[in-house]
Amino acid sequence: VQLQASGGGLVQAGDSLRLSCAASGLTFSEYAVGWFRQTPGKEREFVAAVAAIGRSGASTYYRDSVKGRFIVSRDNDKGTVYLQMNSLKPEDTAVYFCGADRTTATGQFLPILVYDYWGQGTLVTVSS
Repeated sequence: VQLQASGGGLVQAGDSLRLSCAASGLTFSEYAVGWFRQTPGKEREFVAAVAAIGRSGASTYYRDSVKGRFIVSRDNDKGTVYLQMNSLKPEDTAVYFCGADRTTATGQFLPILVYDYWGQGTLVTVSS
């Protein structure tokens, strides 16, 4: 199983970026995928996640500080999860990681999953 995170870069406050998490070696539709971020000296924190495909589609969940600015989505045909980040702020600066977990959990349980697989991280830097 491999997860490949990409799309990071240096942008100015207010700009947008789209991160991608490409997965291989797993039945992608059965996995919840979460985005986390980490800055030096701090613990990794949850950002957003999309559940595995269920009867009513794939639910999503966000940390409060990114609600209304970030959108997480998945394309099962491409085995990829996206994190569209709009109205970026300097405090969004971090290394962003994606994780995958084979689970039917949704909603509020997504941030507390024990994600089995992780990508290598992609750096997002937002200048003021």
